[in-house]
Order: sequence, then structure tokens, then C-alpha cells
Amino acid sequence: MPLWISITIAAALFQNIRTTMQQKIRHVLSVDGANFVRYLYGAPLALGMLAFLVFGTGREVPALSATFFGLVTLAGVAQIVATSLMIHSFSLRNYAVGTVYSKTETLFVALYATFIASEPLKFGAWIGILVCLCGVAILSVRGSFANIRSVLADLTHKGAVYGILSGLFFAIAAGTIREASKHEYSGDFMVRGITVLACMNTIQIVIMAVYLSIRDRPQLGKVWVNWRSSIWVGIFSVLGSAGWALAMTLENAALVRAVGQIELVFTFIASHLVLKERPSVGEWIGSALVVGGVVLILIVR
Repeated sequence: MPLWISITIAAALFQNIRTTMQQKIRHVLSVDGANFVRYLYGAPLALGMLAFLVFGTGREVPALSATFFGLVTLAGVAQIVATSLMIHSFSLRNYAVGTVYSKTETLFVALYATFIASEPLKFGAWIGILVCLCGVAILSVRGSFANIRSVLADLTHKGAVYGILSGLFFAIAAGTIREASKHEYSGDFMVRGITVLACMNTIQIVIMAVYLSIRDRPQLGKVWVNWRSSIWVGIFSVLGSAGWALAMTLENAALVRAVGQIELVFTFIASHLVLKERPSVGEWIGSALVVGGVVLILIVR
């Protein structure tokens, strides 16, 4: 199995845990506050990873250009906007709507890779992406085909609009992370990927801290007071983000994000192993579609 696939699966698992924890702290933090903890407690870990690679293993930080910092800044801003939109989508409608529409990111990344980054996908990979999205939609409504029809029919609802916009901005973040890693001309994939992450997270802390100090200063205090729960969001966030950055350093961002749809299967498995819930036929179908789509992508890539 190619290394990028293993890294992507791990990143999807960590992202799933982070999203769940981020939702749990919404009862004490605002949307922007919940967004901020992801970077505040994640950036020091990313910088620590980079320091270990440089001082612990003898690697060198790649030569960084103005173009690199421009791409990293764009990726950081896009990720902040995307995360806020996704959390808004959850609060405006429900988790299912937000999840279904935020996963349109995969299509947007594929379009970006094909028409902007000059990394076109094969026809079979496009089919695999669509199959994965169908599976994600079914799993998001816990296998209820009646519910999926109502979710997909309500495209004009704010929750759906915010979800689709979050997918678009997540795609911009993924594409620019991939481009930033390609602009580093030295170092192996690990130091290049972690350099992208460390720089991006540091920039995100500055942006979010300034924004909150102007728009919602009390949240800065709440973030510190609730550090025991918030820090875990940061830990799993940086683990997931490190995985995405490393995988996208190795492979086309569209393929990485498509394989990452396996995240919803983890949710399905956890609900039945941990909560002892009995899976419905629809959930089995949704899981099979996600896994089948991923397999198709890997076969034809």
C-alpha cells in the first residue's frame, strides 16, 4: 500500500475525533472560539514536530519563498473560513446537512486539480469520487433514504448553503497546501509537509487572535479557561492536519481528499462498537459505497 494512503486514513480518523470534540465544546465557546482552539493548541505541537525533525533528526528547513508564504497564508485563511462555515452549518440545521454539503469539497478539489493545478484525474477516479459522495450522504443521515431525499432537496436552506461554501473553502485550502508543498525545493516529504503545517497554523493563530480581539474579546478568555477540553481539539486537529499536509505533499490533493471520505465510515463503526447500535441496511450500503469508491479511485489513479 502506498504510504500516502496509510497517512490519509490516519488523518481521516484524527479529523473525525477532532470534529466530534469541537462540537462538544460549542456549549461553552462561540463558533469562532471553537475554531480558534484548533489553531491555538495545535500550532505549538506543529512547531514542536518541526523542531524535532530539524534538531532531532538533522533535517533542514526547506528554502522558503515569498510565493510559499503567500500560498500558506491563503490556505490558512481558507481553512479558517471553511471551519467557521461548517460549524455554522451544524448549528443552523444539523450535523447531517453540514456533513453532506461540506463533503462537496472533494468535487471542488478535483476541479481545482484538473483545471488550475494541471493534475487531471482519470475518468474512473471521477466516478469513484461520486460513489464516495453518495455513500457519505447516506451515512450522514444514518442510512435513512427518506431523510437523504429531504436533505438533498433543501439546497436553499442556509445550513446547506453554508455547508457547500465550507466545502469550497476547504478545497481552496487543500489545493493551496498542495501548491505550497510543491514550492519547497529541498527536504523530504516529511519536513516539507510539517513546514507547511507549522507556518500555516502560526499564521492562523495571529489572524484569529486579532479577529477575536476586535469582534469577540471575551472568547479569548474563555478559550484559556476551558483549556482542558480545548487542548484535545488542538492535539487531534494538528495530528489530522499533519496527515493531510504530508499526504498532499506526496500525492494529488484531489485523490487524498477523496480517500479521506473514509472518515464517515469510522463514525459508522464507532457508533456500533462503542454505542452498541444495530446498523441499518442503509448504513451498510453507505459504508460499502464509500469503501467501494475509495477502492475504485486507488485502482484507476
